[in-house]
Amino acid sequence: MTEQTGHAEKYVAAIDQGTTSSRCIIFDHRGAIVAADQREHRQIFPRPGWVEHDAAEIWSKVQAVVAGALAKAGLRAGQLSALGITNQRETTVLWDRATGKPVHNAIVWQDTRTAALCHELGGADGQDRFREATGLPLASYFSGPKAAWLLDHVPGLRTRAERGDIAFGTIDSWLIWNLTGGTDGGVHVTDVTNAGRTMLMNLRTLQWDPAILSAMNVPEAVLPEIRSSAEVYGTAVGRLAGVPVASALGDQQAAVFGQACYDAGTAKNTYGTGSFLLLNTGGRPVPSKNGLLTTMGYKIGDEAPVYCLEGSIAITGALVQWFRDQLGIIRSADEIETLAGSVDDNGGAYVVPAFSGLYAPHWRSDARGVITGLTRYVTKAHLARAVLEATSWQTREVVDAMYQDSGVAITTLKVDGGMTGNHLLMQHQADVLGVPVIRPKVSETTCLGAAYAAGLATGVWSGLDELTSHWQRDVEWSPRMEARERDREYRNWRKAVERSFGWDEEGGQG
Repeated sequence: MTEQTGHAEKYVAAIDQGTTSSRCIIFDHRGAIVAADQREHRQIFPRPGWVEHDAAEIWSKVQAVVAGALAKAGLRAGQLSALGITNQRETTVLWDRATGKPVHNAIVWQDTRTAALCHELGGADGQDRFREATGLPLASYFSGPKAAWLLDHVPGLRTRAERGDIAFGTIDSWLIWNLTGGTDGGVHVTDVTNAGRTMLMNLRTLQWDPAILSAMNVPEAVLPEIRSSAEVYGTAVGRLAGVPVASALGDQQAAVFGQACYDAGTAKNTYGTGSFLLLNTGGRPVPSKNGLLTTMGYKIGDEAPVYCLEGSIAITGALVQWFRDQLGIIRSADEIETLAGSVDDNGGAYVVPAFSGLYAPHWRSDARGVITGLTRYVTKAHLARAVLEATSWQTREVVDAMYQDSGVAITTLKVDGGMTGNHLLMQHQADVLGVPVIRPKVSETTCLGAAYAAGLATGVWSGLDELTSHWQRDVEWSPRMEARERDREYRNWRKAVERSFGWDEEGGQG
């Protein structure tokens, strides 16, 4: 497979370091998958509401999946034109520059330990204190407060950080540093999409914001250099020796890129542990008054940045896992579609999965999960249906908020992620939005986006037009629900959401 129409085939590898596993996928010049390898890592729960990962374990798993993907493809590292990286965002690592060892487990994006710190930082301004500069509400989700927490709680760490001995990064920075040499000349960088989720970067200058660093007490000496999402940051050493490390994108922004959402008004939703809906708003950051995040979309080399509105939903796929693992009603995740399909509707039941509070558009860390509308009529099949419908109703809330903020009505929704294999859910999603839902041929859009950006930076692909020509639809679901039924069900859903508010009076502290 190394020769095609008389010239050497070009291959690009992408590392997708996610919340539960790490993957490496190798793509050919047409954007088709050549080989993939994947390994899970441990989820560490030291206290209720706390979620951690071992960053050293993650680095070791990443090396293993890169080797695995190359072996399956029958390729040598030297045959790769570029390597791109996409990652779980907001997850925060601090490490010792001299030893290369993390000083503490990574604090994961889902972790709520900084809720009290965020409340304190808000002061009289509340959640919106840094929103104008960062596009983000003060919430335990973001990386800056996580870094501040570590600096305050690991003995002696702040002094070492101020001396310049400690490096801060989201997972992209940790991987790039290790890939390019680590303690021996590793490059300490991040890209605008990841930097934009720390709550420390100014969305307009695309630089660290001195006033926010001072307010959060995060020393500038620990921070990586902010670069574009598609440029050569450095050259890999070790197993990938000589391969240009040429892109970094937070996972949701990578999916925007892989879904070819390059025009203002295009939108995608990724269904994973949580779900993330992003709408391309073009060259201007659109401020949100409706609980969305104003975020970076991507920045290609020296070109102008592209912005998005994002609705982050904490729990979607994880609700099906809970239904399987904690309740034991199904044995495997795919059984839920059959069970839910055995009844015509939810029987009046609604499940609001506010297990760790609600993200967009509510941002309520005091919310907790509820099941409402129960009667003796409701069976496990109705509950299964309500579990699936929770994902599409939460998505509907985000789409409504996007329209209120931007005035842009989405005409179709491009979708990706594991839950798109569930036809009943995707049909319900089209029904409650009233627009077609489209899944692409290559469903690994996160990896594809990272590969595309790395290939653009190294000349594998000529530009966005060429990438757009590669995008192909696989399945399309058209809305079938009548407007009256949709409106009635949505009213019931919103009543159920209100019932979830105000349960945790400590606001998310474990």
